[in-house]
This record gives sequence, structure tokens and C-alpha cells, in this order.
Amino acid sequence: MPRTLGSQITMEKTPSYFVTKEAPRRIFNMSRDTKLIVVVRNPVTRAISDYTQTLSKKPEIPTFEGLSFQNRSLGLVDTSWSAIRIGMYVLHLESWLQYFPLSQILFVSGEKMITDPAGEMGKVQDFLGIKRVLTDKHFYFNKTKGFPCLKKPEGSTFPRCLGKSKGRTHVQIDPEVIEQLRDFYRPYNIKFYETVGQDFRWE
Repeated sequence: MPRTLGSQITMEKTPSYFVTKEAPRRIFNMSRDTKLIVVVRNPVTRAISDYTQTLSKKPEIPTFEGLSFQNRSLGLVDTSWSAIRIGMYVLHLESWLQYFPLSQILFVSGEKMITDPAGEMGKVQDFLGIKRVLTDKHFYFNKTKGFPCLKKPEGSTFPRCLGKSKGRTHVQIDPEVIEQLRDFYRPYNIKFYETVGQDFRWE
């Protein structure tokens, strides 16, 4: 990490931190005062998005259904597949709570980041103890990508939007498969809501 003045905040982002077993201990040993921000979304949608991204790079991979289940007729979900396992948020959270209190962790709704980006960013700014700078006027909805982007900052030619790999159309999945995965995740979601004191309404 770069040297940080008392008036500055250093931020770093890596999607795999939350699900990496060694990460909580290592981050705690670096700085036990670190504030953690975790963006979560409906685990079924997250798994489909994960699969869609992988499929774009490896078109030869098995079907989503084939990877999701050990035995679909018995409803046996394959939790060894990372796209499924990542969405079992409460299990990963347990590792973090061994080192950090919940007061140092903010859970941001991936869904609300699309429907109300300024509202969610307001929570982030409050959590970090900084002045609310980002408001509704800083965002516009990009119809092509299907999510909000930052408007063009002063001195820049282009607005700031996520890269080409983001916003692609999801693969069509059998509604029955989606329903089975919803049933699978439900108890994990409920326990997650209870643990963090926040209902993300993923039902």
C-alpha cells in the first residue's frame, strides 16, 4: 500500500478477497483498523453472470445446469463449483468475523448499485467518514450496458463506465434450474440477512 496521510484514505479492490481463506488474517495483521466493503448480489444472478463471463472466454465449457448440479433430479447442488460456492455468503463471512467486527464491514447491494447508485454510494461515503460528494447528478443510466455510469468528469473527454467485459447479456437458463438454485440458497441467504442485520430481498 502507498504511504497515506492522515487526511487520506487508501483503497484497494480485489473480488477474490472475500472468498479467500487466508485474506482475513493477512489483512488483520496488516491493519486491524481496516474498513471492509463487500458488494453482494442475488447469488443465483451472480452465478449466472459468473458463468456468462467464463463462457465468453471458454465456449467449450459444460452447460450451466451441468456445472450447477451433482444430481439435478435429486436436487444435489455442486458446491465445489466456485460460481455456486461464492454465493454462499454467510460461510465466507464467518472467516472475516473471526478477525473483524461487523461494524468495520459494509455490505453494498449490487442490485441497488444499479437502481440507486447515488444512494448506495452515499452509504459508502458515510461508512468511510467522508463528505458526501457523489450524488444523483454524477450518474447516468447507460441503456446499452444496462447499468449506471459516471458522467464525464471535468477535463476528460469520455464518461467513466465499466469495461467491455461488464454488462453483457446473460445466458438463458431453464426457469426450473433457477428455482432449484433459489431453494438451495434460501437458508444461506436468511442466515446471512440475520448475521448482517440487512434484508437484501433476494427471494
